[in-house]
Amino acid sequence: MPVMTGKRRWGWFGWLWRLSLLLLAWLLGVAVHVIWVGHRDQAVPADAIVVLGAAAYDARPSPVFEERIRHGVDLYRQGYAPKLIFTGGFGNGARFAESQVARRYAERHGVDADAILIETVSRTTWGNLVEARKLMRANGIHRIIIVSDPLHMARALRLCRELDIDAVASATPSTRFRSIRSSWRFLLQEVYFFHRDLLMQST
Repeated sequence: MPVMTGKRRWGWFGWLWRLSLLLLAWLLGVAVHVIWVGHRDQAVPADAIVVLGAAAYDARPSPVFEERIRHGVDLYRQGYAPKLIFTGGFGNGARFAESQVARRYAERHGVDADAILIETVSRTTWGNLVEARKLMRANGIHRIIIVSDPLHMARALRLCRELDIDAVASATPSTRFRSIRSSWRFLLQEVYFFHRDLLMQST
């Protein structure tokens, strides 16, 4: 019966150790990319500002969503675009769609109703952008500024490229994912979605 030598055993262990280090380096690289993209403000004059949906509590935006809406409104006031597009449909049992909540918030903060477009059916980032693209085509909108949280921006821009949407990013200057735990959870989620999207593209 052959006996595995110490050299052979440690050889396999060495390869596993090297592969583990490579995997860790790759994951750290993806995480750094997500963070880097999210902290580059690319805002330039555009045709519209698209605010990606987030949770709403009945008629009130969640703190995360409020940050997105507020930043979109700030960009609009600064003259970056003449239109605001709010995205997001109805949550389970919700009376109002996320986009309806955002429109109400924007109008209460001085945005003219004629400057706002909404869709009320999407439930995911992909859906947000698909529905936003429909509004863009129907209203002659070509270039947009995407507004979301910094850690969400890399995925949003990647999906825009897949959908052939001409988009630049302007992440919220602050995030309401304030605790270390919630920020890390969001970052890990985005790293997961990065790899999920790669696998979906290859099938």
